[in-house]
Amino acid sequence: MTIIEEGGTLPAIELATPSGDRLNLRDYVGKIFVLYFYPKDDTSGCTREAQDFSSHYAEFQALGAAVLGVSRDTPAKHQKFIDKYDLTVPLATDDSDAAMQAFGVWVEKKLYGKTYMGIDRSTFLFDAAGILVRDWRKVKVPGHVIDVLEAVRALG
Repeated sequence: MTIIEEGGTLPAIELATPSGDRLNLRDYVGKIFVLYFYPKDDTSGCTREAQDFSSHYAEFQALGAAVLGVSRDTPAKHQKFIDKYDLTVPLATDDSDAAMQAFGVWVEKKLYGKTYMGIDRSTFLFDAAGILVRDWRKVKVPGHVIDVLEAVRALG
């Protein structure tokens, strides 16, 4: 599978939501779209990132942008995560791994000398035509959401 790069188009991939519905990434064509991948619900960095996106979610919406966070966690686990931290940013589950493969975020990682597969924290910004205009890979959480918000402002 070819990994989506800048200039590529938003793929038609379905994801599961905490409500039990399914959404298609192509449904976001027509508005600016921020898609972020994160490793795991309720871990320190992922919690901070979700809280940051949630605290600025209204600003993204005011700019006409949609935001969606994606991990491999189950829809039920996402709902617990949302409830525990009063998150407003929508979350979805890549239960087929198709989105992670398409965006090249399912990678080999190392921790304490052990090698494993996991999600590389990454964010992707699409314009209203569904074209990838910017990506951030190997994201460091502090200040990241502000960087993304500024890029959305510049795009709008």
